[in-house]
Amino acid sequence: MTDRITIALDAMGGDVGSAVVVPAAVLAAEKNPDIDYILVGDETELNAALTKAAASGNSQLRVQHASQTVEMDELPSHALRNKKDSSMRVALNLVKDGSAHACVSAGNTGALMATSRFVLKMLPGIDRPAICTALPTEKKHTWMLDLGANVDVDAEHLLQFALMGSELASAVDGNRHPSIGVLNIGEEEMKGNEQVKEAAHLIAGSSLNYAGFAEGDDIFKGNFDVIVCDGFIGNISLKSSEGVAKMIAAFIKQEFTRNALTRLAALCAMPVLKAFQRRIDPRRYNGASLLGLRGIVIKSHGSADALSFGNAIKVAVLSVREAVPDRISKRLQSIQENKQAS
Repeated sequence: MTDRITIALDAMGGDVGSAVVVPAAVLAAEKNPDIDYILVGDETELNAALTKAAASGNSQLRVQHASQTVEMDELPSHALRNKKDSSMRVALNLVKDGSAHACVSAGNTGALMATSRFVLKMLPGIDRPAICTALPTEKKHTWMLDLGANVDVDAEHLLQFALMGSELASAVDGNRHPSIGVLNIGEEEMKGNEQVKEAAHLIAGSSLNYAGFAEGDDIFKGNFDVIVCDGFIGNISLKSSEGVAKMIAAFIKQEFTRNALTRLAALCAMPVLKAFQRRIDPRRYNGASLLGLRGIVIKSHGSADALSFGNAIKVAVLSVREAVPDRISKRLQSIQENKQAS
């Protein structure tokens, strides 16, 4: 791989678009002089934003014009058929033709998934892409997938998710044998539906480090390095945890602002409160990998600010450096060869 990495940024995607992506790219370029960024979108708007950020002369930041934008509420099928010059599609095309090593977008999740699959295609042996991200835990973090790409899956799909999550955890965390848990309603073998039971059987029979069933509270204990589930359950779990974190933060604020005495207590506790806020800040964990594709695509939260989007860029860079798709492909090939040999 070349020493320089190039990341294509869908600069028009998300709730805010260029107002977030451009400042995030400028800051990322300042911190990483060996990485280039292609800002994809309306060139007039993007050039103006770069000028405003005093970065118009930065050689690390290049603008690629795209005449269309995929709306956040747009049907994926409509975006795929009618938005061939959208900032999202052009950014993905840059990955396909080798002009960029990865794409980062805060745009419409369904459209990004459908367009990524159409443009980049799937890795051999992988049926469906899966959304995977790291979640904070009591110990460090846990990788969880799928988080919404696939509502209905079978046991074989969950095995593929486990493989992809294992390779991502291994690449990013340097963990040679990440432990795998299958999300279930209990730890006992007799619990769960047939799909989950069969998936556990398949994963346990593979070369992956299967550690058993994981219950909902295990997600944040940190006892598993990777937790797999279907996208329906995964997305609900993710959104529920985000809601609980916001509720706790709101409760703490309410209690500390109740009267003069509690406000004084809040002042004394400020260092602890700030540390707590930082540990649960979802912006630090922004950047979900669309695993199973022949290229690297990172999904940022649609409402991400510049700090949050910057973390998604970091995930993309790390995925490029660790060649995550290649690792997944090689691991899958190894498992298939072992099956044939047995």
